[in-house]
Amino acid sequence: MTDSDMDIILGSDDKNDDAQKSIVVPIDDEMDTVKSDAPNTVDELAMELATIKQSAKKIAIIGSRNLPITHQQMIETLATALVMQGNTIITSGGSSGTNAAAIRGAMKANPEKLCVILPQTIGQQPSDVQDQLIGVPNIIEHADRAMMTLADASRVCNREIIDECNQLICFLSHTSKTLHNAVQYAEEGHKVITVFYLD
Repeated sequence: MTDSDMDIILGSDDKNDDAQKSIVVPIDDEMDTVKSDAPNTVDELAMELATIKQSAKKIAIIGSRNLPITHQQMIETLATALVMQGNTIITSGGSSGTNAAAIRGAMKANPEKLCVILPQTIGQQPSDVQDQLIGVPNIIEHADRAMMTLADASRVCNREIIDECNQLICFLSHTSKTLHNAVQYAEEGHKVITVFYLD
């Protein structure tokens, strides 16, 4: 094989260089049109970037009640750090798990930067949850949901929490249907989302 043959194979020939630099993009009718119901991804991205750059955000922390103590400690530390950076934590009540850890962490840093939205009323919460909420200055309760099942009230509560936040942090397993629905709802609302799977 000659040197010129090698040059052609390796693409070092000037003509081949020009050919490699040219890019042909096929255009057909489908690619050339934008559907009227297509989301404006540029606007969504700009909105998400603006949210990330905010110095102080409303960050929702929700998730599973069934967490090992090490995960709870991590969530507590995370909530403390986020509040110390000037953020507000929004969560719901809970005697154990994600919400309880978020409450403990935020209370350590600054109770004024914590908002707890309950699915129903304080009186409908178990006594250990009521005890944990002592000293929390910003509690929103819903007497209008008193007749709902806790599962239904919790679904509505998750949506309310997400509506109030700029960013959602969710700790869940792959089988957590209610929490998956909450994440999907946050996606539809173009929230910044961080999901931690526990399984």
